[in-house]
Amino acid sequence: MLYVAIVMAFVLSIILTPIVKRFSIAIGATDTPDARKVHNKIMPRMGGLAIFISFIIGILFVYPEGQYTWPIIVGASIIILTGALDDLFQLPPKLKVLGQLVAALTVILWGGVQVEFINLPFGGKLEFGYLAIPLTLLWIIGITNAINLIDGLDGLAAGVSSIALITISGMAVIMGDGYVAIFGSILAASTIGFLLYNFHPAKIFMGDTGSLFLGFMISVLALLGFKNITVISFLIPILILGVPISDTFFAIIRRIVNKKPISAPDKSHLHHCLLKAGFSHKETVLVIYGIATMFSMSAFIFSQSTLWGAILVMTVVLISIEIIVESVGLLGKEYKPFLNFVRMRGK
Repeated sequence: MLYVAIVMAFVLSIILTPIVKRFSIAIGATDTPDARKVHNKIMPRMGGLAIFISFIIGILFVYPEGQYTWPIIVGASIIILTGALDDLFQLPPKLKVLGQLVAALTVILWGGVQVEFINLPFGGKLEFGYLAIPLTLLWIIGITNAINLIDGLDGLAAGVSSIALITISGMAVIMGDGYVAIFGSILAASTIGFLLYNFHPAKIFMGDTGSLFLGFMISVLALLGFKNITVISFLIPILILGVPISDTFFAIIRRIVNKKPISAPDKSHLHHCLLKAGFSHKETVLVIYGIATMFSMSAFIFSQSTLWGAILVMTVVLISIEIIVESVGLLGKEYKPFLNFVRMRGK
């Protein structure tokens, strides 16, 4: 039955995306080129609706009575409405965050999705108490916006999200969590169906409708799959989401250093830096897919490692991130402390 739902979601997404494209154009949900964007023609941008509808139909077909099903569906619907209104009317940031808060509180308070404690490596556990809800809110809103921020090239957010969802689903199978595996695999199928139209050259953008929805769902599924476990295991979803998390983290650092508002847009995200380095549009997306896959493979290795093995994996990952940041100029062309140190040692 699950395989039928996965195929159904994939096929429905393929069928619905052209319909959503026509609908987006009809209601004026289009993206106009400007100095910060890389496309040069008006594009329909409410493609996330196709992902959402095909996902909902797939879930209701296979798992309508699950403990978290309806809280997640209602929360996701609020996110979809928020993204759709933004695609239509360019909502103020405060209203977008308000929509995300309401959606997150829906799954937290109604669905009971929250991180209540973490088991410590050497015994005992860290109880979050009253901080459980604020920390869970911070995670959901942070990941939701991280996916939104990387949605800057054809197929980028959809592809990175698909890799993350496949990884989360695979990890859930290993951990015996059928619920997360079902949700993750059906959402991945819906996203890949849409990606057929969204990969370069894109025929439609997912818009905030899609990027906010995917970010919200990935954050919730990661919480369901990895909550209330060890410190080591809690790092797994952070590894899986390494691309959007690190890109968002360095964007914040970059804006603080340059004394700009954290919410201020710029053209220095990872994909912008790769384009400036001479990669084509398609090559840039494929390079970032490769980096996302590296993070996902690291998460699998990390999950099967001993404590010292996990520390070694994290060390390699952090060094790799630093090398990428310095090589592409994510914090500026002059920021190269590690590479300069290696060159000095090599002389």
